[in-house]
Amino acid sequence: MDIRIEPTKLSGTIRAISSKSDVHRFLMAAALAKGISAVHFTTLSEDIAATVRVLSAMGAAIDIDGADGDYTAVVTGICEMPRGALLDAHECGTTARLILPIAAALSDSFTLTGKNGLLKRPFGDLCCAMEERGTKCSSAFLPITTCGKLTSGVYSIRGDVSSQYISGLLFALPLLDGDSEIRLTTPAVSAGYIDMTLNTLSRFGIEVEKFDGGYKVKGNQTYRAVADYTADGDWSNATFWLAAGVVGEKLTVSGLRLDSLQKDKGVLDIIKAAGAKVTCGADITVENAAMHGIGFDGEDIPDALPALATVLCLADGKSVISGGSRLKIKESDRIATTVAMLKALGADIEGTDDGFVINGVSNFTGGEVDAANDHRIAMCAAVASQRAGGEVIIRGAECVNKSYPTFFEDLKKLGGKCSVING
Repeated sequence: MDIRIEPTKLSGTIRAISSKSDVHRFLMAAALAKGISAVHFTTLSEDIAATVRVLSAMGAAIDIDGADGDYTAVVTGICEMPRGALLDAHECGTTARLILPIAAALSDSFTLTGKNGLLKRPFGDLCCAMEERGTKCSSAFLPITTCGKLTSGVYSIRGDVSSQYISGLLFALPLLDGDSEIRLTTPAVSAGYIDMTLNTLSRFGIEVEKFDGGYKVKGNQTYRAVADYTADGDWSNATFWLAAGVVGEKLTVSGLRLDSLQKDKGVLDIIKAAGAKVTCGADITVENAAMHGIGFDGEDIPDALPALATVLCLADGKSVISGGSRLKIKESDRIATTVAMLKALGADIEGTDDGFVINGVSNFTGGEVDAANDHRIAMCAAVASQRAGGEVIIRGAECVNKSYPTFFEDLKKLGGKCSVING
């Protein structure tokens, strides 16, 4: 699907969609719990559908009712995971990386697979840690077929590759017969996502002890069902609307918690440092102001970096974004695809090994961009269109369905003018 967007300043109030990171984690814990749990959330994205599909294949019963803006998932926990199950994570890295050790704690044989870009994303460090504790993996890349269940003990793993490896182990280890430790051989990146996992585990009655350099997890713990939970608002996807307020004139986002464990709330500090006017209360309002270039390390907020790069392309002076090396192994190489998208719109930006060097321009040109099958690239292009000299065409815009299927509908609610030209 290709989308044409006419340059129009967005304004008004938009409700943040539910955090898919929060929903993923709740669904996984609920599938491991004894009894019935329920979660309320706003958006049934392809990534959430992938987690539902995988957990169902593992033996959970998941019933979803509702419509866009108001869904409820009722989850009955797994009694016994079928041996030899095929688990298809589609294109969702979170689903795949968290599920791999969870499934290995429940079954001695299954195949985890995916599609497209996920087949190119590495799992080697997690597989190595699992192989030392009883589970052999057929490959460091999907599809992975396993042999042998996980056993308790010490799991040594790098922390600077993916926080999802640690989160997956934290879900799995309480299910094992003996006590275990996760020892990080390097400091953890995106530690906020590990904190989200720990918060979910605590909600389901699981105890984890954090120590300097790792985690201690008692075995033979029981996940307790959570009858009613409302998912947190998604700071990651809300970043695009916050960026839209900076690029445009004024925009308000509701449904976000300032005390959220999501590290992406740090985008507020960054856009304020660059000169944006930000007002925080029950809602968050962002207004355009005289923006200036800045430098910052974005290691803890990699998903927000393309949107922040888009904003800083319109700031006066030079900006340098570092700490984003993991962008290269997302749905696309997000350093390369962010640069290609913004250059197509007239930006002065270059990629580095771990980020971007940007020289601000007054406005974007119109043009045609390739979303590169990456939802965040498509949404950035839509945000940038507000300050374009002509229409912006986004090729492959349907990729927003991965995380935010109602994105273009919400764009229209804020006054955006977009239409499908090839669907």
